[in-house]
Amino acid sequence: TVDMGKDNQISVIYAPLQANKLKDNTPPYDAPPPTPISKVLNITGTPIVRKEKRQTSARYNASKNCELTALIPLNEKTAASEREELFIQKIQQCCTLFDFSEPLSDLKFKEVKRAALHEMVDFLTNQNGVITEVIYPEAINMFAVNLFRTLPPSSNPNGAEFDPEEDEPTLESSWPHLQLVYELFLRFLESPDFQPSMAKRFIDHQFVLQLLDLFDSEDPRERDFLKTVLHRIYGKFLGLRAFIRKQINNVFYRFIYETEHHNGIAELLEILGSIINGFALPLKEEHKQFLLKVLLPLHKAKSLSVYHPQLTYCVVQFLEKDPSLSEAVIKSLLKFWPKTHSPKEVMFLNELEELLDVIEPAEFQKVMVPLFRQIAKCVSSPHFQVAERALYYWNNEYIMSLITDNSAVILPIMFPALNRNSKTHWNKTIHGLIYNALKLFMEIDQRLFDECSKNYKQEKQMEREKLSQREELWQQVESLAKTNPEWTKARRFNDCLPVSDSRALCDQYSENSDSAYDQSEQRARQPPPPLPPQKQAHQEPREVRQALATLTTLNNY
Repeated sequence: TVDMGKDNQISVIYAPLQANKLKDNTPPYDAPPPTPISKVLNITGTPIVRKEKRQTSARYNASKNCELTALIPLNEKTAASEREELFIQKIQQCCTLFDFSEPLSDLKFKEVKRAALHEMVDFLTNQNGVITEVIYPEAINMFAVNLFRTLPPSSNPNGAEFDPEEDEPTLESSWPHLQLVYELFLRFLESPDFQPSMAKRFIDHQFVLQLLDLFDSEDPRERDFLKTVLHRIYGKFLGLRAFIRKQINNVFYRFIYETEHHNGIAELLEILGSIINGFALPLKEEHKQFLLKVLLPLHKAKSLSVYHPQLTYCVVQFLEKDPSLSEAVIKSLLKFWPKTHSPKEVMFLNELEELLDVIEPAEFQKVMVPLFRQIAKCVSSPHFQVAERALYYWNNEYIMSLITDNSAVILPIMFPALNRNSKTHWNKTIHGLIYNALKLFMEIDQRLFDECSKNYKQEKQMEREKLSQREELWQQVESLAKTNPEWTKARRFNDCLPVSDSRALCDQYSENSDSAYDQSEQRARQPPPPLPPQKQAHQEPREVRQALATLTTLNNY
């Protein structure tokens, strides 16, 4: 609030946000107003569908007295002796909070605050020597009052993952003021007059924790500002760097193992990408553990598509810093490889190609066998995008050089999948890509290619022989089983009804399944006709056991 003194001096009185109840037993001034209920008469009886409100406002403790009076302008024409005092007055004036859930309320005073913020942004950008020692507590307090708040509940906490290309984000209704506060905060941190030694008393651990909590905001504009602000703080406050990394790790841990929901994972990973890029060599053990225990498990989350580009960049940065991590990284990717989610599998293939672009040949040899076994499965995938993305590896020059140097190991792994799908895959585009891969293998080593083709034909022939032998053994088992006196009884139970009666029984099953089953069981229990004596005398259980043992051996083989 603004107080005009007797000498026409403008002084700002800052009312604290928390207050006790008034003496007349009225609720405290920061209590939200009662929600008006409009009763709609539904004549037709059809349910009224209300569209979800996409613009929400965070839960502020709005100031009781929101009446603001415009102060004199703050610009280059302001006297040097008055600049500091006027700047502090405008800062204190901007500590007043407004309720943006009612767009038409306090429009005049909202404009006064907006104009004051805009003046300070311009003044801090264009003038030098603005930030003095007395400015630090006032400015940082104003930032905290405006920015740190309780975020509204998520609009879709347990639903489908957010798609930035299809879904509309939930916007913060108080953004006209928040945007200017963030811009002023950035100008404050980037000013040549800013001294971290003075600001570190106010930008401490608690301040950073509250700043990190805001990354869960659903408004992408706010998260973008937060990303820049946190990066500036990380760069200027050396004593906070380890704490910031630790708290970001905690956010990731909660996301991976507890909530699986957080709106700011992509922005936090983007900050970490620049931090990882500045790591000194050799890498510390804590940084390696961060890769293995935090970054790689992020591949398990359902919402991977939201932050996958930033995550891939971070992992690639680690491999460029320390190539010896390649084996652990690729084996972890294979461990987390999706089984039934084809779009996620395509993302894994994209990331894997970027990792192979920076892998050392010696490290590649450690992982090429499990790696190309997985690629062979992808080539055999009925989802054409998965197979197509895997076959595009043969268009990468560096990957082809690795394959060429290790073709004696890779070709026997890939040949069965390539040969089989060149004839059986339903998509014609896949056929062309497979023929291209086979042609490249043939050009690399014709003799090895012919040998793999010969071995493949022999394996197929052996499979056909095994299948034929298995069928013959089953026929032997069935013929020997017919010599058993219980054979007719078991056969009567299975074939007790003609085909027409069986169909009728199936039609009646839904209405009277129990009685239908009882009827079939009674017919099966009827005494079978006596068997001829000669058939009862030719029981050979030993041969049956031998045939079954042979079948078991074939199946195990």
